[in-house]
Amino acid sequence: MAGEVILEVESLNKAFGGLQATHDVDYEMMTGELSAIIGPNGAGKSTFFNLLTGYHTADSGKIFFKGINITHWPPHKITRLGIARAFQVSNIYPRLTTYENVRQAILAQQKKTINLFTPASRLARRETTELLEITGLSEQSDMVAGNLSQGDKKRLELAIALGSRPELLFLDEPTAGMSGEETHDTMELVKRLNREIGLTILFTEHDMSVVFGYARRLTVLHQGAVIAEGTPEEVRDNEEAQRVYLGEEA
Repeated sequence: MAGEVILEVESLNKAFGGLQATHDVDYEMMTGELSAIIGPNGAGKSTFFNLLTGYHTADSGKIFFKGINITHWPPHKITRLGIARAFQVSNIYPRLTTYENVRQAILAQQKKTINLFTPASRLARRETTELLEITGLSEQSDMVAGNLSQGDKKRLELAIALGSRPELLFLDEPTAGMSGEETHDTMELVKRLNREIGLTILFTEHDMSVVFGYARRLTVLHQGAVIAEGTPEEVRDNEEAQRVYLGEEA
């Protein structure tokens, strides 16, 4: 339900050798939020996402999703519970078509396999078609994924993530490498997914026009620790955030 806590992080710590990638991070998201994690390179944003999705294991601290402790869960189990992630580097099958990429994601979520009595062309057809329409990829459905434009590859990555029917979606640099038009179209899609179907979304992004134009709540990381949090206006006016990041970005 809207307004309930969907993600809760308590005193999360992760170190790589002598580098403290996250330091006592506390974080909370409510259902229906569209929020962003920002900070300079090396701030710990990717490590934080990796911890939340099971690609790294926390040294200490806890992660709760819908009240369930998922701190040490593997990625596939976290995905099945309702968390999905679209990576900065497109995680697609370049030799398959756009349609086949999305269908594979849906079949994996449904735990279906191709058998002698159900032709592959019939499996998940409706769901695949719907996701292609939602993400604006219907006209590229038969195109080999490796031949898509950068913007369309990002949209395909998003469609693949949506194939697991997530309740919480993490987007890692969703507009990296895009033109201005592609950036606008992609973020408008993200906004629609949030507002029209109520998908809770957390993204990282270096483009401050995207961050301040779309996120309704911001969290600033620096050297693995949270130094500022609030509405875009509150974070923009925060002296510490200005000093370590926004002063050179804004």
